[in-house]
Amino acid sequence: MKRKILLVDDEVAVLLTLKAVLEISGYDVETAASAREGKHKLRTHEYDMIITDMRMESDASGAEVIKAAREASYHPAVALLTAFPLADEDWQEMGADKMLVKPMQTRALLMQIEKLMASHQARFKAAAKTNGTAPKTKERSAKKMPEVAIAASAAKSAAKKKAGARV
Repeated sequence: MKRKILLVDDEVAVLLTLKAVLEISGYDVETAASAREGKHKLRTHEYDMIITDMRMESDASGAEVIKAAREASYHPAVALLTAFPLADEDWQEMGADKMLVKPMQTRALLMQIEKLMASHQARFKAAAKTNGTAPKTKERSAKKMPEVAIAASAAKSAAKKKAGARV
C-alpha cells in the first residue's frame, strides 16, 4: 500500500513539482493550495505525512496546518517546508517533526522524507508495544500554544531573517 502525503503550499509551481517528484518515488500525494484547504483535508482524510509551507495566506498559516495535523487522531508525521529557515526551537515548538528548506536537491529531499516517515512509524510502533498508546509528541505544546504565540513565533523568525541572523 502506498504511503499517503498531503502537500500544502500556495505556490502552484512548488506544489506540482513536489507532487510529481513524490509520485514518481511511489507516494500517493494529495495537494492543498492554502492552509484553509489543507486543514479541511486533514479533517476529512488520513495521511501518513503532512508537508506544509510556512507562509501562505499569512505568516502563521503553516503553524495552523501543523496544529491541525497534531490534533488529527491518526498522528501523521509533519514536516515544515520553507524558504525562510526558522531556529530549531521555533519549528519544534510549533509541533513539526522536521524542517525542510527549499530549494532542496531532489535526492536529499526524498531521503529526509523517507527517514522521517521511518522514524515516526517506529516511534509509534514502539509506544504501542510498551503501553498500548501513542507516544507524547510535540503536539502537546502545539495544542496549548495560543494562536497569538504561534503568530508571534513566526513574526520573530521573520524578523531574524530580515536582520540577517539566519539565512
